[in-house]
Amino acid sequence: MEFQRGFDELFLIEENIKRISYKIHESAIKANKDPRQIILVAVTKTVTPEKIDKAIECGIKVVGENRVQEAKEKKEKVKNEAQWHMIGHLQRNKVKYAVELFSMIQSVDDFELAKEIDKRAKEKNKIMDVLIQVNIGNEITKSGITYDKAEELIKNVASLENVKVKGLMAIPPFCENTEKVRPYFQKMYELFLRIKEKKLHNTQMEYLSMGMTHDFDVAIEEGANMVRIGTGIFGERKR
Repeated sequence: MEFQRGFDELFLIEENIKRISYKIHESAIKANKDPRQIILVAVTKTVTPEKIDKAIECGIKVVGENRVQEAKEKKEKVKNEAQWHMIGHLQRNKVKYAVELFSMIQSVDDFELAKEIDKRAKEKNKIMDVLIQVNIGNEITKSGITYDKAEELIKNVASLENVKVKGLMAIPPFCENTEKVRPYFQKMYELFLRIKEKKLHNTQMEYLSMGMTHDFDVAIEEGANMVRIGTGIFGERKR
């Protein structure tokens, strides 16, 4: 019985990825974008290594983890190759390990954190790709630099030698009606374009990471080229 349940869960992952990929394709075409340019990040918080392996087998190329220790434990057990991104709040005392584990840190929202990343990356002779996380809804429960201070932070982070700013990340307020979220995505895209047009030093605005299971289609329509999906792939998270 347990074996059958495990088999069913793995099969469901495959079907979910097909469904999500189709929806990404539809949303991209609707927005006159190349669907191949949209990166799907599989959010694997609390997900087992076996399920992560299955997702990678089904075409997932980027895994997103919220916690450094959880990523370390899983990465040692996951057999298939993928990029690993840090997408959760990063504490400075965990930066040393994050630099070793991840190819990108999507959640930089503070210059002191960026300086610590730079220091640890220099020790590893590595250039660490980062995204600047913007708290687009000014929510006290969420991390991120405010919209108005984002450009200043980017300029400061760009002064560091071993950190490369590659774009922006945001988590807008949750709304059942995704049309109410659309203005937040539009505002993020405007910021993304504005920074990109300025061609700031050591800043390569390639990625706009926004949109999750319930609203990724709207995010893509409004400019996202990287979406982070957990529940839509792996099902509801076990508490």
